[in-house]
Amino acid sequence: MDKTVKDNSAWNDIVLQGVMVLVMVLSYFFMHDVPKKLWAKLRLSNRADIQAKRHFVQGAQLLARARASKSKALAKEAQAQAQRAIALDPSDAAPHLLKALALDFLGLRSAALDSLDEALSPAAAKSLSDSERGDALLKRAELRLGTSQRGRVDSALADLTESVRLSPNNAKAFFALGDCYERKKMNDDAIRAYGTALELEPQFHAAEQALNRLDSSPMNN
Repeated sequence: MDKTVKDNSAWNDIVLQGVMVLVMVLSYFFMHDVPKKLWAKLRLSNRADIQAKRHFVQGAQLLARARASKSKALAKEAQAQAQRAIALDPSDAAPHLLKALALDFLGLRSAALDSLDEALSPAAAKSLSDSERGDALLKRAELRLGTSQRGRVDSALADLTESVRLSPNNAKAFFALGDCYERKKMNDDAIRAYGTALELEPQFHAAEQALNRLDSSPMNN
């Protein structure tokens, strides 16, 4: 009986000490306005996120208008909105992609490639779905193929190989992959890639023409 009383008493002491420690910790937090600071930080974070998305939407609308009207002035405004969104949330890939598209419209391919590199960096790419990452890789490959620098075909080929893996129903990615293979004189691989593009999109005339060209090539006869 005495032992039971002693055990209960010891347990009560442990519980009481635990409650006292908890009270002291909570008191410390409230004395130093920790909950208020955390709440303020959360509110600021949410506010920045909302503002970043607002800049992105405005930029996307401006770029759409720029493409419709061929206006470089609107494209520059779209780029500026994208940059504002990036300043508020640099880990979101979407404004980096928007900036890249605006720069490409303005003919600034090297700068557009830099923005695509940012969008596809490990920190930002996490915000993209597989299909979105596949589209971004396709765009980067297209820009690389559009330059005259050596080594671009190999890097574009790597991007496109990953692009079709992430987005296996993208006919444009398979067509670009076929173009890479053809540039590297890998005609059998090119034929397979063009053929897949045509299967995915039967009215893809460029893929059909590429297949006819390779089929009639002396190397394939």
